[in-house]
Amino acid sequence: MELVVLNTSGKETGRKVTLDETVFGIEPNQHAVYLEVKQYLAAQRQGTHKAKERSEITASTKKLKKQKGSGSARYGDIKSPTFRGGGRVFGPKPRDYRFKLNKALKRLAKKSVLSQKMRDNSIKVLEDVSFAAPKTKDFINVLNALELNGKKSLFVLPEANKNVYLSSRNLPKTKVMNFNEISSYDLVNAGEIIFFEGAVEKFQENLKK
Repeated sequence: MELVVLNTSGKETGRKVTLDETVFGIEPNQHAVYLEVKQYLAAQRQGTHKAKERSEITASTKKLKKQKGSGSARYGDIKSPTFRGGGRVFGPKPRDYRFKLNKALKRLAKKSVLSQKMRDNSIKVLEDVSFAAPKTKDFINVLNALELNGKKSLFVLPEANKNVYLSSRNLPKTKVMNFNEISSYDLVNAGEIIFFEGAVEKFQENLKK
């Protein structure tokens, strides 16, 4: 399985990169993808929600009426959940929504997304780019050449590149990440995935560990 390497003008360079069938050519496991996306979104939750229970309400503790003889239901104090302004029964409490997944499943999820993207022809390989200075206009020119302007795209770097990152930071539908920072959510959320030439081998090796 091979992909042609494109230059910043969107033209073929004549070079090709070999993609590992065990990473880009497997049968997608949708449940594995679901679990990792769920884990990612759960980790984003603040979990700071809180409702006061009966013991936390500031109000009188006086019994509203005598226990027997009224002909109606028994009443306690005004903090009862049955009254307006009373405590809430089984209300939300601060909690951590994060949960663990094993590494093998997370690797399977990434391979599944990449294999599906490959089937959809949504993966490109771009020659390694190095901007002399952070300049959004230069990055927009690359997007236009690759026909990605206005589309959700994820650029995968082989290593940290400050100028490339800063050049793309103001573009709402474009995300630039290092190869070892990417989650399945990032891959699913991207319409097009663009690997820099040097990132392909590193990304594949990272998924084989």
